[in-house]
Amino acid sequence: MSVTPEPGRPARTSKPRLRVAAVIPAKDEARRIAATVRAARAIPHVDLVLVVDDGSEDATQHVARDAGAVVVRHSHNRGKAAAMETGAAVVAMRDTPERPARALLFLDGDLADTAVNTAPLVAPVLSGEVDVTIATLPPQPGAGGHGFVTGAARRAITQLTGWTPTQPLSGMRCLTREAYEAATPLARGWGVEVGMTIDLLRAGFRVLEVPCELKHRPSGSDLRGQLHRAAQYRDVQLAINARRVRYAASTLRSKTR
Repeated sequence: MSVTPEPGRPARTSKPRLRVAAVIPAKDEARRIAATVRAARAIPHVDLVLVVDDGSEDATQHVARDAGAVVVRHSHNRGKAAAMETGAAVVAMRDTPERPARALLFLDGDLADTAVNTAPLVAPVLSGEVDVTIATLPPQPGAGGHGFVTGAARRAITQLTGWTPTQPLSGMRCLTREAYEAATPLARGWGVEVGMTIDLLRAGFRVLEVPCELKHRPSGSDLRGQLHRAAQYRDVQLAINARRVRYAASTLRSKTR
């Protein structure tokens, strides 16, 4: 049945539903990935959950697929940034020209049931209030760090952008496709979040931190935890220094024109 609009009143056209893709980089997360996938699927507006298995040696890919995720796999470990780029590229291939590009919700694979609590990150992005939201987490039981890497990252972001984040290393973030593209190429390794935040703020994108009740597996104070933090500090410093050099060179070029 067709409906003719009243004279002088335009026909109603329904806006296309805004959609979100949850992208989950994961390595050796077979014990937690099913719960993470199921929780991500319950987030409003999420219509695609994509797990990027970054060279796992366990059954991560099979468990994630059985839980309802679309799974792509790296044959060997390439790092978190590469997994995020792979995930975003697959989402882009699944977007269609007649509908708005999906927003990207990046989640860690070890969030388990608490992944659904990233839902507050979505609304401010879909409404256009901001371009990027970043989750801030409550204190994590068992965390063995002393905030050295976090402090270094926070100071650098403040120096380079004028904005001081609460949790500069948080990996749970939602952003528009436009913002994601502006942040590429992503910084390598554990520097990806710091590099992304700096690049987006300097490009004029709007960033908002949002408290989320999340729990993940923290790095302890044992040797493994210390090695993780050392690698994290190295990658964060590489991301920061690369941007300092880039922006200094850009400033010099603009002065010599």
